[in-house]
Amino acid sequence: MATKKTTAAQAGTVLLRFENVWKIYKMGEVEAPALKNITVKILKGDFVAIIGASGSGKSTMMNLIGCLDTPTKGKIFLKNQDISSLSESDLASLRGRTIGFIFQQYNLIPSITTFDNVLFPLEFLEYDDEEAQKRTRDILLKVGLGDKMYNRPTQLSGGQQQRVSIARSLVTNPEIILADEPTGALDSVTGREVLEMLHKLWKEEGKTIVMVTHDLNLAKYAHTTIELKDGEIQRISTND
Repeated sequence: MATKKTTAAQAGTVLLRFENVWKIYKMGEVEAPALKNITVKILKGDFVAIIGASGSGKSTMMNLIGCLDTPTKGKIFLKNQDISSLSESDLASLRGRTIGFIFQQYNLIPSITTFDNVLFPLEFLEYDDEEAQKRTRDILLKVGLGDKMYNRPTQLSGGQQQRVSIARSLVTNPEIILADEPTGALDSVTGREVLEMLHKLWKEEGKTIVMVTHDLNLAKYAHTTIELKDGEIQRISTND
């Protein structure tokens, strides 16, 4: 694929890396390792699918990639910064500017409009009001929701709500888009439209996409696949 996203990935610019990462949960005196000695890199401009059965460690790895949790052992570097060495406020700022989240259940605020749901991350990061409003309008037009800006989530279809979620993830222009089972709550046709939108963001805009899924058919959209089993990496493959 002679496109800018594979060129960036092949150039080896590392956005995030795990070094000998373990995540161990304690239940009383019993230790349950969810991830075991994970070492892996996520390159700028790649589309990565993390796959595996229920209980394989996908959700734990997603939380660590999203800097929503920290490892029990080992180190995680986001843009060459050790996340465990950052204060909570510094980590929140780095996460807010570097990672955009797309969730299976959309996680929209039902009492406010589409526009305000997308605007919210910019307010959290204290963007200038005029710039924030312009960014929000532009990104809603990009995802095809220009006529739904002032609807509330309950007035939208599932596919439209997921587009709002995608717009919200893009509005801060993050370097990594982290998608957790992004089509899990959608019918097959709408799900395919969402995956094609993510693929387009990767292929045409060079976005780095990390998608967590149990669905092997979705993984076919990715360039790199990381397969987990029982908390360990079984295989890393590329789809050139």
